[in-house]
Amino acid sequence: MAIVRKDIRGILIAATIVVCWAGLLAYLLTSYPVNYSSPFTYMFMLVQTHLYTGLFITAHDAMHGVAAPGRPKLNKTIGTVTALLFAYNWYPRLLPRHHQHHKFVATSQDPDYHHGSFWPWYFSFLKQYITWWQLLLMALTFNVLQLFFPTENVILFWMLPAIVATFQLFYFGTYQPHRGEHTADNPHKSTTQSKNHVWAFVSCYFFGYHYEHHDKPYLPWWQLYKAKL
Repeated sequence: MAIVRKDIRGILIAATIVVCWAGLLAYLLTSYPVNYSSPFTYMFMLVQTHLYTGLFITAHDAMHGVAAPGRPKLNKTIGTVTALLFAYNWYPRLLPRHHQHHKFVATSQDPDYHHGSFWPWYFSFLKQYITWWQLLLMALTFNVLQLFFPTENVILFWMLPAIVATFQLFYFGTYQPHRGEHTADNPHKSTTQSKNHVWAFVSCYFFGYHYEHHDKPYLPWWQLYKAKL
């Protein structure tokens, strides 16, 4: 039986993403004066979007058991926490759906797949993963946050980044790699971005290298670039 190495790097990287997301959000809600003429306002919003995406990518790594290899309870905890921080996603609900995606990729049994154009596919994707109780919790949290922080800060740095991150995850992690027809010699029915590690990280934590992810799902996001030929 193979022995899973207890590598702590994934744990440290997951913790770094959570701390950066929470720390930047705290600063932007409490101390940043919104100025629409300043490029920093939009830069901070984009950075917070990228960190939101990192929360979901971390939860995704946990679904493959690589957020905390060899530590199943900690791995599940990391997945549960990071999924909840990303708009109250429920990890036990996401887990079987994601493995169904890998097992039945780009078929009628794939919850991530929709045979159609961008917008119908995007809304089909959202319906698979967003529940009414998530929307209610987000609405409740928004109303609580604006009691303590400026409303425009809450919208710009808490609400909008979560919404934009869903586009980022969908476009680079689902739509772009799985759209169109795939040849019979493509077992993963996935395409891949051209090799550019800087853009691959900035766009979606290397998940544009999507064929490589399906081919080697045991690689965490921060090692996925090594599979790119």
